[in-house]
Amino acid sequence: MDFGLSPELEQIRHEARRLADGFDDDYWREHDEKHEFPWAFYNAFAEQGWIGVVVPEEYGGAGMGIMHAAVLLGTVGHSAGVQNAASALHLSIFGMGPVIHHGSEELKQRYLPPTATGELHVSFGVTEDDAGTDTSRIRTQARRDGARWIVNGKKIWNSKAQQASKCLLLARTTPREECDKPLQGMTLFLIDLDPNFVEIRPIDKCGRNAVNSNELFIHDLPVDESDIVGEVGNGFRCLLDGLNPERIVLAAESVGIGRQALDKAVHYAREREVFGRPIGMNQAIAHPLADAYSELEAAELLWQKAAWAFDEGHEVGALANMAKLRASEAAFRACDRAVQTFGGMGYAKECNVERYWRESRMSRIAPISNEMILNFVSEHVLGLPRSY
Repeated sequence: MDFGLSPELEQIRHEARRLADGFDDDYWREHDEKHEFPWAFYNAFAEQGWIGVVVPEEYGGAGMGIMHAAVLLGTVGHSAGVQNAASALHLSIFGMGPVIHHGSEELKQRYLPPTATGELHVSFGVTEDDAGTDTSRIRTQARRDGARWIVNGKKIWNSKAQQASKCLLLARTTPREECDKPLQGMTLFLIDLDPNFVEIRPIDKCGRNAVNSNELFIHDLPVDESDIVGEVGNGFRCLLDGLNPERIVLAAESVGIGRQALDKAVHYAREREVFGRPIGMNQAIAHPLADAYSELEAAELLWQKAAWAFDEGHEVGALANMAKLRASEAAFRACDRAVQTFGGMGYAKECNVERYWRESRMSRIAPISNEMILNFVSEHVLGLPRSY
């Protein structure tokens, strides 16, 4: 069993590091404070073809796997931009997975080439404030109107909706009570974010402010039949080809963020002297950092196993969820310990670790809470009775 990265993956890591290192903490702190999308950063990766890393070659992409995308984005997370940097790229990279796996040939021909070049930005429209993690209870509806569909409803936490022209939207096409199973009767549409029918409202949030999060209000939006991804009524299953890779990639990003915070903390612990010696000599500083390092190492192995399993065509629901759980927890603890290592200056924006800490906190909640992951593992892996 070989745990080393292949030369190809090492080259991806090297190139991602080279590009990401061109954007320092000052760049990211400024964009975060001004709520400005990092176009220079995004374009640097798009111009080198990295947005199309998983898009099949026949549609202009590199045709690589989730392992390749996760190595790329994990390296981006391990940079000054942490989650802002990773989020700026990752939805463009993995978000069109349902179209790649389930879209019609016509849909692929239309939308995958501009996705590969980074020209097309697509948001994800699944979550609703009333439904939360119970996706079966979404209220956004699409009704057939001749050869098209009319969509009405509301979505929340749509990342990059202000940059996107399209949105992968999950809507009810059959009432829940008329379906044999709760997750049936939903259809996945690739809709236009047409301002005549869709209102976008930004959400003021704790962190990751260079990449916006939004509410969508959809009023009588017409959607062509040709913009359905997969089969009518089977949208949730199609969506899984975006959700599972998202959790794997997010795990890789989280490990990268934890490593970035740890690098800063270790450097500070070596240089900062109190009582005539570096604070890193104190076990109260050294042990938490060593513990954080070991947790990040373990989380990295788990996301790599999940990525390998996905690319090999295995069932990855449990692995993807557990990788996201362990990596997000490890990243948050690493960032929290970095703040503690800096002491009072850890709370100061100029040292940047407070920004890493704020951004790492998000991954314990989204795209699914860690409590819901434990519910999934309890039921589907351990075979315990369903708790909800």
